[in-house]
Amino acid sequence: MTELRIRAAAPADVDAVLGFWKVAAEGTSISDDRDGVERLVARDPEALILAEHDGELVGTVIAGFDGWRCHLYRLAVHPQRRRLGIGSALLAAAEERFVRLGGRRGDAMVLQRNETAHHVWRAAGYRSEEHWRRWVKPLSG
Repeated sequence: MTELRIRAAAPADVDAVLGFWKVAAEGTSISDDRDGVERLVARDPEALILAEHDGELVGTVIAGFDGWRCHLYRLAVHPQRRRLGIGSALLAAAEERFVRLGGRRGDAMVLQRNETAHHVWRAAGYRSEEHWRRWVKPLSG
């Protein structure tokens, strides 16, 4: 893959992100609407991280930090662009953000039925905490 651009989402990206999630994300969330994404971008402009290739949206991750814990949501890569390092690049950007903010541990909310994602998180160095059904990874800073 040639140049991959990683950047924070802007308000103008909301419609593209929502359309992208319909193609690339497993399942939906109650927050997968214009108001939810606009609120996220307004509240924390660096939380929604996008991956673009030649101007095309090919991946997303939400890297939320509440001042105490680091949370990952909506890691999604276009189905035709998977296994090219896009997800890894998005996670690296999210983890760098967390370290800058003083985060020490990240967790990822993943649908229990999404077995493909479970393999991805394990390969990225996260471990499952079955009692919470989330994936966690200590972050060095």
